[in-house]
Amino acid sequence: MPIFEYKCKKCGHKMDFLEKSSRKGQHLCEKCGSSEMQKQFSGFSVGKCDASGNSCPTGTCPFS
Repeated sequence: MPIFEYKCKKCGHKMDFLEKSSRKGQHLCEKCGSSEMQKQFSGFSVGKCDASGNSCPTGTCPFS
């Protein structure tokens, strides 16, 4: 099962959930209890890097 990252629309808290991609249920924010969660692009699928590109897997940042 893949890990999905969600961000709370109410308080901005981010959480990761291990779930099937076909899951239709809702998640609750562990910080404020809101059910208004928005699925984010995962760092694994888009790559995480800082402005200098130091954390990019290839050593060059495609987003800079």
